[in-house]
Amino acid sequence: MDEPKITGIGGIFFKSQSPEKLQKWYAKHLGLILNPYGATFEMRNANTPTKKKYLHWSVFANDTEYFNPSLKPFMINYRVQEIEKLVENLNNIGVTIVDKIKTYPYGKFCHILDPEGNAIELWEPKEEFFDSMKVPTNK
Repeated sequence: MDEPKITGIGGIFFKSQSPEKLQKWYAKHLGLILNPYGATFEMRNANTPTKKKYLHWSVFANDTEYFNPSLKPFMINYRVQEIEKLVENLNNIGVTIVDKIKTYPYGKFCHILDPEGNAIELWEPKEEFFDSMKVPTNK
């Protein structure tokens, strides 16, 4: 099996004073198709072009605690493989692990901080969840 690592960007999340208003602005002026998660972009891997993957764009309220303990107004979600092993490796070298790995129907998640205090969300996705939902995407 491959060494656990980042395999791509899974999402871009940032804070806003008026998340709903800002999302609607992006939809109206830049054509984003909104869904319960913000906006979802379908993509394909060059090595497996028949398999769909998704990138998520979401706006959160300024007072969200989801990015804590980071004080930064953004968070990047990285797609990863073997999240348990990756988190174990990061913990062993002293990386700040913010929470325990949580499992949802759409994948496994864990939050860490980089050396400058930026929140990072690690995501081992279950693409089938989004395939079965027929989430509107921005193609």
